[in-house]
Amino acid sequence: MDWVETLVVVVHVVIAVALVGLVLIQQGKGADAGAAFGGGASQTVFGSQGSGSFLTRFTTLLAVVFFVTSFSLAIFAKQRAEVAGEAGIPVVQESSSQAPADSAAENGEAASSETEGGESDLPELE
Repeated sequence: MDWVETLVVVVHVVIAVALVGLVLIQQGKGADAGAAFGGGASQTVFGSQGSGSFLTRFTTLLAVVFFVTSFSLAIFAKQRAEVAGEAGIPVVQESSSQAPADSAAENGEAASSETEGGESDLPELE
């Protein structure tokens, strides 16, 4: 299973770099792709329509694959978290700090007597 996760991470990074490059290559709707290279529309590499349609479709395809790999990496992370929870890693639980104060109030003692001379549950600051 580790090789699948490694493959997805590599594909994810390659697609991320490719998406950045494709977005930087694309020009706004007002600019013509042929004008950037100094030639007319008939002299462009991608034909008379320019590169807009091709780059837009390819960027959309890469964005969909990027989201799929992101989702699959999230699933892998969830599975690893579940395995780590079953491996005996201690889980932090809240302690009830109200118990000593409640028992002191039931015995008729003031809660402030614990802080004056008794030991406190709080750590000392240096």
